[in-house]
Amino acid sequence: MTSPARMPLRRDSRHKVVAGVCAGLARRYGLSRTGLRLAFVVSCILPGPQFVAYLLLWVVIPSDARG
Repeated sequence: MTSPARMPLRRDSRHKVVAGVCAGLARRYGLSRTGLRLAFVVSCILPGPQFVAYLLLWVVIPSDARG
């Protein structure tokens, strides 16, 4: 059996709210965009480098450059 083709990891420029990082991760791993965004916002209540990680992903993950 073959595994389904996966989308490459790219920031989603169509469904972005800030930079498209959460939308791109959700598309890549088949998750809900809204659910992943909500999980990120809730995780920001906890101590940790969430904002730094988001900024780093914004820089590292290329945009899908649509339109």
